[in-house]
Amino acid sequence: MSFTQFSLDPRLEAGIKEMGFTEPTPIQQQAIPHVLAESDLLGLAQTGTGKTAAFMLPILQRLTRGPLRQVRALIVAPTRELAEQIHQTAVDLGKFTKVRSATVYGGVGKKAQIDALQRGVEIVVACPGRLLDLAGDKLIDLSKVEVLVLDEADRMCDMGFLPDIRRILKLVPQRQQTLFFSATMPDDIRELADDILNDPITVQIGMIAPAKTVSHALYPVPQGMKKKLLFTMLDGMATGRVLVFTRTKRRARFLARDLAKKGFKAEALQGNMSQNRRQKAMDGFRNGKYDILVATDIAARGIDVAEISHVINFDMPDTVDAYTHRIGRTGRAALEGDAFTFATDDDAAMVRDIERALKLRLARRRWPDFDYGNFDPEKAVRPSQNKKPERASGGKSHGNYSRRSGEKRGSARRRRGGQRRNRGGTR
Repeated sequence: MSFTQFSLDPRLEAGIKEMGFTEPTPIQQQAIPHVLAESDLLGLAQTGTGKTAAFMLPILQRLTRGPLRQVRALIVAPTRELAEQIHQTAVDLGKFTKVRSATVYGGVGKKAQIDALQRGVEIVVACPGRLLDLAGDKLIDLSKVEVLVLDEADRMCDMGFLPDIRRILKLVPQRQQTLFFSATMPDDIRELADDILNDPITVQIGMIAPAKTVSHALYPVPQGMKKKLLFTMLDGMATGRVLVFTRTKRRARFLARDLAKKGFKAEALQGNMSQNRRQKAMDGFRNGKYDILVATDIAARGIDVAEISHVINFDMPDTVDAYTHRIGRTGRAALEGDAFTFATDDDAAMVRDIERALKLRLARRRWPDFDYGNFDPEKAVRPSQNKKPERASGGKSHGNYSRRSGEKRGSARRRRGGQRRNRGGTR
């Protein structure tokens, strides 16, 4: 199956080819025909399923016809990083068309955004707060919007944006099509979808399984030893880029600071940072200025960086979906990746939930030569009782840990096209 089945404008097909897309993902296969037919759509899908292109390609197809330089498509997203990612997809897929896109979000000055709007754009990708500010000041005209997209609606609800979303809906009452995407459907999100969608088509994509190129491992450790274990790991293994997840913004900030004090090239990415600092952190991670990015789940939305060799869950995620989102950052493009999760005894229930959902047992490991004191990793975070669980780790076992995650890396890591240690950060 290829994108030619959708009979898209040749200029869009050129953009698809330029981006290296070959076959549509499941949500693209299911959603694109309905969005092209201008039906309302309820999409239940996670980040990483290809849903951005699933709505962007039909929107671009629609906008290649009709008037230019007026806002005809409005896409609302919960975070600035996701807004930028959606905008970049619009730019890349629409490269050979005359359609223009602009982003609108807080944390940065308004002038550049206002200038872009005044020059004329067809697509606006916005976060709720700044969009309402500009609309209140009569600096954006939404009267010609034909398509409204609410992306990651459940996340917007979690962040307290539901009243803002309802205010935005009143600004675009004459829209012809509404597309609603959410990973989960709590009652308030279901009620919102019922209110705004007209006889919608429902497209649901199940949880995406982790890439087979990712090796999972669980490292039981007391809460007070997590930081010391992280330093020991990073000091003793060769890596590419490393993404470390924490549960709170405060912990991300202080952990990145402590890593930098130890000589690691590390930076934080969390919601309290200004947009300018967040963008600098992302750019630094992409271009090699930083080898380690310490992030929270919300701040990490929209991260799309190649060659992330390791995802380390410093804190256990709150949900199975969050675990899948996190580890989906590594093991891309057929490269091997590692997903390490620090777990305390309090995390045992979530470990069982993850194993049950993934239908595999996370390999328990002890880091070699690390002083655990009186703590015994083999007796902590008891394994689930699944019958004959499939092992998640690749490679042969070496004592109580796999050589794949020990100090010496084999030829699989060298196939990344060069390796580096975090300290000093040279390729």
